[in-house]
Amino acid sequence: MNRRSLYRRTRTPLAVLATASVGAALLVTAVDPASASTSPGSSASATRSAAAGKPTVVLVHGAWADGSSWNGVITRLRSRGYHVVAPPNPLRGVSSDAAYLADYLRTIQGPVVLVGHSYGGMVITNAALGNTHVKALVYIDAFIPAKGESAGKIAASEPGSGVIVQDPTTVFNLVPFPGASDGDADLYLKPQVVRSSFAQDLSAEQQNRIIATQRPLAASAVDQPSGDPAWKTIPSWALIGRQDKIIPAAAQEAAAQVAHAKVTEINSSHLSLVSHPGAVARLITTAARAS
Repeated sequence: MNRRSLYRRTRTPLAVLATASVGAALLVTAVDPASASTSPGSSASATRSAAAGKPTVVLVHGAWADGSSWNGVITRLRSRGYHVVAPPNPLRGVSSDAAYLADYLRTIQGPVVLVGHSYGGMVITNAALGNTHVKALVYIDAFIPAKGESAGKIAASEPGSGVIVQDPTTVFNLVPFPGASDGDADLYLKPQVVRSSFAQDLSAEQQNRIIATQRPLAASAVDQPSGDPAWKTIPSWALIGRQDKIIPAAAQEAAAQVAHAKVTEINSSHLSLVSHPGAVARLITTAARAS
């Protein structure tokens, strides 16, 4: 049975990726609440950051995660004097998630460095369009879509993804949700996928936290196309984990080349923001200083 006929039978997108991303570490790293504020950027804090000559850093998580997946990165950026916020990503669909983030960004005064992990890359690419305050885009193990591309298309463009399979029920637990369109569902990663493909370089304890606390992605989001990309007018950077089994490194590299992004590669899984927060923070700092 070919992939298209299987899709019609299951009525669920097949090329679902751990989209991202996922951010995913979910409560994977503990951090002092005083040093890792993820509350919306107050104008006073943003003003202090601007006065110090530093942009506000906005971190956008991917699928199966929340803002806490950035904990280690937040701690390091704050120690360097940056004001950092990590707003929630609804994970309902590219256009609606981007509209949500775009509204959030308009409440921040001064320059912004916008960072997205995995599926968060789809969101920042669209949310930053036309916002002159966004001075840099940073993609962390992320989708960097061109116009018309979807997360599923990018993930399937090169072999190696652990979530591009003929039968999606072997990778995801599909859960209905109120208001879902016909055939849509919330996607939860199965435990074995978290351990083997999503977070393979994290400890067993961290993996178990991800499994227990993951936030689902709507299956319909995987095939939604991106609009005009903000990276056409905003400088971009990309960090690529060579051991990424969700978005193959080759697929990320090809997309980064199209976007003219400055690329850094490290030996990491899809969750470099959790396993290598220092490298992630360094790249964000580089982008912030350049902007």
